[in-house]
Amino acid sequence: MSIHIEKYNKNWQICIDINGLKTHLPALWLRERTLDPTQVDTKTKQRLFNPHLLDPELSISAATAGSTSIDVKFSDGYQYTYPVDYLTGLIANVDQDLPPLTPWLAETKLDATYDWQELLSNRALFLQSIKHFLRYGYIILQNTPTERDSILSIANYFGKVRDTNFGQYFEVYSKPNANDLAYTPHAIGPHTDNPYRDPVPGIQLLHCLKNHTEGGYSTLADGLSIIAALKAKDPEGFKLLTDTVVRFGFFDSGTELISFHPLIEKDALGNVSGIHYSPRLDDLPLLPEARLQHYQQARKLLGTLMQDSRFEKKFKLCTAELMMFDNNRIVHGRTAFDPRQGVRHLQGCYIDRDGLKSLYRVANRQWR
Repeated sequence: MSIHIEKYNKNWQICIDINGLKTHLPALWLRERTLDPTQVDTKTKQRLFNPHLLDPELSISAATAGSTSIDVKFSDGYQYTYPVDYLTGLIANVDQDLPPLTPWLAETKLDATYDWQELLSNRALFLQSIKHFLRYGYIILQNTPTERDSILSIANYFGKVRDTNFGQYFEVYSKPNANDLAYTPHAIGPHTDNPYRDPVPGIQLLHCLKNHTEGGYSTLADGLSIIAALKAKDPEGFKLLTDTVVRFGFFDSGTELISFHPLIEKDALGNVSGIHYSPRLDDLPLLPEARLQHYQQARKLLGTLMQDSRFEKKFKLCTAELMMFDNNRIVHGRTAFDPRQGVRHLQGCYIDRDGLKSLYRVANRQWR
């Protein structure tokens, strides 16, 4: 890493070179990021000044670089010494302190199973489980309590339980007059939950209280891997599914929920971050016929890849096991089962994605 300070016309410019990648640091950007206790509250880290009111033509009137810091004076008279490691950390991706998203296939060997009782007594192992989740999108917990509502206490270790139209948690077993296919013995194809919500629940937990049937196998597949395969086969179709907003809806006697999302989700930086997928709940968008045909071709390819055994992990979730997965990334499903063979009873709930990321950042800082 090296720092370059050059005078251009009457003002100074600062550039940081990190492994050959040069980044210019504008005066406005630097001025806003001061850590000066007269400018930023030391406890809350919130600004005591309003950067929206800075002069758009603010410039750097003087600058000197040391081995670990850069002293900068601005045209408004303010002066501050910036630690170099602080600036380099800001230049990196906003999620650079999180484990990188790592796509996987059915054959990928992932050590995703953890003993819940061990996690409760081992902080390092608990942090490792969160790291695995953020990287691969799911974990499986064994040796969990099986009392009713136990899922809520487990969920609260990872985040705050989010209420939905199904309540704090929902029961998954075959029952008459079901308002969702999840509450029937039918097979359920790969999907994400609640795409009709805004925002969509980020993380889902499914807790097995009893499973005495021969069928009812759980399935998980990585949406990131499926999307990458789609993009490689049909780049234009990928763009259509990313740019085209579709309508999702859920309706029962007391609920009418409607929301609009593209099938393929990108984050604020333009990176593919997940998927909204449920063939039971989405509506084909109204497009010119030729464009609609191409959209349907891409949607059909996506649906075909969803069923491809290269991507799908299939396993039986047994009594006292819980799977937790990123509902915006991992598609899940279930094979059919016969309720006359025995009881299959799961409970499910949701927590938010950002809460788990916060937990990882804090734990990584405090527990190391």
